[in-house]
Amino acid sequence: MDRRRFGGLLATSLIFPALASMACASQGQRTGQPIPAGQVGSGPPGDHPPMHSGRRPEIAMVLYNGMTLLDTIGPMTALNAATQVYLVAETKDPIIADTGNAILPTTTFDECPKDLDVLFVGGGSFLVLKDKAMLRFIADRGARAKYVTSVCSGSIVLGAAGLLKGYEATSHWASRDLLPLFGAKPVDARVVVDRNRMSGGGVTAGIDFGLTLLAKLVGEDVAKLSQLAMEYDPAPPFNSGSPKTADPEIVKRAKEWMGAMSVQHAQFVQEVSQAMPK
Repeated sequence: MDRRRFGGLLATSLIFPALASMACASQGQRTGQPIPAGQVGSGPPGDHPPMHSGRRPEIAMVLYNGMTLLDTIGPMTALNAATQVYLVAETKDPIIADTGNAILPTTTFDECPKDLDVLFVGGGSFLVLKDKAMLRFIADRGARAKYVTSVCSGSIVLGAAGLLKGYEATSHWASRDLLPLFGAKPVDARVVVDRNRMSGGGVTAGIDFGLTLLAKLVGEDVAKLSQLAMEYDPAPPFNSGSPKTADPEIVKRAKEWMGAMSVQHAQFVQEVSQAMPK
């Protein structure tokens, strides 16, 4: 099974609450009717009732072409029923993920609230590091957000926006070593919290990240409720989810498979870091 099909199957298992949210936004766009406050990113009324009666923290999740779908859909599934999620892009045109799925943003850079509880960036195509409008948005909202967060190589994007200097962070194991290019301190962990910076490791770590963030935002009981609602009780069929546990031959094959791509990515990210103001 190739990477594209594999990613698509992973994303499908967690996409349904997010699809409800996207369908709500899409319906508003098609009919020309405004979407009532509190519904954007929260699913249709009555579909997924809020998990708590308090204020719903506002979270902006940045979308871009080539993003890894599960990096965002995983934490969004954990967070959605207890928070106000905005799916943000420069325009409301469909965003194409690396699995070929189309996602509809619910708000634009200009429309997004200026003072957020959480700014989030998932991983994916490193070409986003050349998107000046997106980096300006991330730097602006990140300067004021209560939490600045990422999953997978989204931490590299935060670094390119100047938001990780002097902070500990993690990323996908294949890109973690790039973090020092932006002044960050790489940590080999599933979720890393350093003051108000929170980062998750590669792809599936986004669920762990989302639950950790949810506990900080609204309490552990709500996070546990979300975990149970998702039936997040991982028991993978193989002990092969990390270079630390996978068979050496599998690690070797993975590095060979990603080899040329990883070298190109590293060179590209180094060029971006060298072009940044010192």
